Amino acid sequence: MNRDMSDVRRTRDGRPVHHWRRDVVELAALFTAVAAADAVANLVGHGPDGPALLVISALVLAATAGFHVWWARRPGHAPPVHRSDTGARPAVSTTRQAGPGPQAPGTEGADSTLWRLRTTVRDEPGSLAVLCAALAGHAVDILNLQTHPLGDGTVDEFLLRAPGPLTAGEITRAVAVAGGRDTWLERADAHDLVDAPTRVLGLATRTALDAAELPLALRQLLGRCTIRSLPAHPVGGARRPEAVPVEGVLEDTVMRLRAPEGGVITVERPYLPFTPTEFARARALVELDARLGPRVPHGQDVLTLPEGREITVRRADTGDVEAAKAMHERCSARTLGLRYHGPVGDADRYLNHLLSPRFGRTLAVQTASGRIVGLGHLLWDGDETEVALLVEDDWQRRGIGAELLRRLVGMAAEAGCESVYAVTQASNTAMVAAMRGLDLPLDYQIEEGTLVVTARLAAEPGSAVTALGRLSGAGEPDRTEAP
Repeated sequence: MNRDMSDVRRTRDGRPVHHWRRDVVELAALFTAVAAADAVANLVGHGPDGPALLVISALVLAATAGFHVWWARRPGHAPPVHRSDTGARPAVSTTRQAGPGPQAPGTEGADSTLWRLRTTVRDEPGSLAVLCAALAGHAVDILNLQTHPLGDGTVDEFLLRAPGPLTAGEITRAVAVAGGRDTWLERADAHDLVDAPTRVLGLATRTALDAAELPLALRQLLGRCTIRSLPAHPVGGARRPEAVPVEGVLEDTVMRLRAPEGGVITVERPYLPFTPTEFARARALVELDARLGPRVPHGQDVLTLPEGREITVRRADTGDVEAAKAMHERCSARTLGLRYHGPVGDADRYLNHLLSPRFGRTLAVQTASGRIVGLGHLLWDGDETEVALLVEDDWQRRGIGAELLRRLVGMAAEAGCESVYAVTQASNTAMVAAMRGLDLPLDYQIEEGTLVVTARLAAEPGSAVTALGRLSGAGEPDRTEAP
């Protein structure tokens, strides 16, 4: 006889205590089974219908086994899946349903679509399970999930792979029926397949290598938003920004952070409120930038002009202000007027802002003697990007401006910018020719002699725009022929 250890009680000194009543019942059952078996054996062995009884018994047993298998496989009577229900919010793995089929990472099949979904649910046990079940009912596969706790609920952010025919309206209706509110849905791409910790670490690395990456890192971290950097001492007599405490300010769809140099970084996303989790991540990136201080990559490229002279293209920062002022003094009033569209005497006042990596990226062209003869600026202007060029008079018409513009547009493309624009005068044919030389779709707007040329950049990786190149901070310099 087998006995479960739960049937054995023990005294205080550890000796087992047996139940004699259970032993008597088990012996009686054994004797009854032996007697029944003996009766069946006598009936089969000595009776006239013994073989027939054996065949009938085998058929009955086979039929019973078949019925049991059919009954167990019915959907309504399938064995329950074992799960641990502790009242906590379930993990994604307990609710994920089979997708439309295996796919290569970062791709969308012909019958599936990637979506980013954000919705607010009640912070109570089972609310997330109901939402996941509603998505599973439409054959939607949950690829990733992030939770942002709030005071009166939880914001759940999903990366979904849905069947191609399933529309955005059908997904949002299913979420609403499951209890989701303030739902936001947009198409996703392969970049969203990277999990949040990996993406944040990558952005932190980029910020650590280049101070100009901070606005771009914030934009990639928070999605489509407008970022403005206001210096502590604005140029042109503008009013100083309102002071922001060290811990920053979060106001629904706007967050304000203290910039490392004392100014203010304002991030605005009108269509979707920021969560405390997003605010903490953005503040951590800004604090990292502040601790590392001003920095730019030190790589440089040596180029050969058509006449055989060599120039060097490198990143510039506020350490080049004096050299840039000296170049201004060598430029004619017409050249400075075409660049700054205003009083020429005010040009030097903007150099600290233009050369600061907090507001964009600057490329400098210098001769073999170290004299700067050209500057190219890529400036973050909210959710737009401006390019501007200045080349010393004696070095114009040698392809320097076109080379600077090509590299700046390549930087903008790699930064994920959708377009760049240049503001100049209608009479500046050199700038217009350089923009046309990019071989990109251009839009022209002119008003009172001021011309704005906008170049639309291709979004696909590996396109002609991304091939324009970018000045890196490592490796041997490339020797190329400037146009």
